[in-house]
Amino acid sequence: MRITLNLSYVADFVSLLFPQLCPACGNELVAHEKVICTDCQYNLPQTNFHLINDNIVARQFWGKINLNAAYSLYYFTKGGKVQNLMHHFKYKGMSQIGNMLGRIAGSQLAANATFASVDYIIPVPLHKSRLKERGYNQSACFAEGLAEKLKGTVEENNLIRIRATQTQTHRSRFERFENMQEVFAVKNPQKLKDKHVLLVDDIVTTGSTLEACAIPLLEIDGLKLSIATIAYAE
Repeated sequence: MRITLNLSYVADFVSLLFPQLCPACGNELVAHEKVICTDCQYNLPQTNFHLINDNIVARQFWGKINLNAAYSLYYFTKGGKVQNLMHHFKYKGMSQIGNMLGRIAGSQLAANATFASVDYIIPVPLHKSRLKERGYNQSACFAEGLAEKLKGTVEENNLIRIRATQTQTHRSRFERFENMQEVFAVKNPQKLKDKHVLLVDDIVTTGSTLEACAIPLLEIDGLKLSIATIAYAE
């Protein structure tokens, strides 16, 4: 006798035994919710920096590097939901978080004339040892989501990390800056000549990593540079 199983019943049974939880708030995801619950999608602390040219992130780089625009999707606070989200994204193998947040951010940036003119989206690269350990580059996941909403294409292997660095956590602003000196290089600068590049990372704090990436990029003739991150941490 053949027993026919309704796939929706099977899915319901599996979710009962192994409920999917929102990585931001920890609540169980209900039917049709994917990755992040609906409440968190609407209520995480968005910055709206795409509406403010001289926002906090942009001001961090004044007098250091020449930027067209800068943006972060969320405010990051210790112990908050965004920190929970980023922890699952970076350390719990939930790469799909980056894609989803990229689409959310991309929808905002597509309505901004400056960001809408991006030619290439370049994620901050991981050193190969860190990439092997983590299994994916979280900034590249974010970039892929952005590219679904923006016209720019992801250029992942042009900006490279030429040496590994120690974690930036618990370092002072000056120590972070020194730690990132001469870490990045561009393999094919000609491809980026006269292009608008969007440099993306997961979190911006002091901006040392993004500044170190920007230095070799801005040596390219005619290159215009903008920055986007998932979160801004004061």
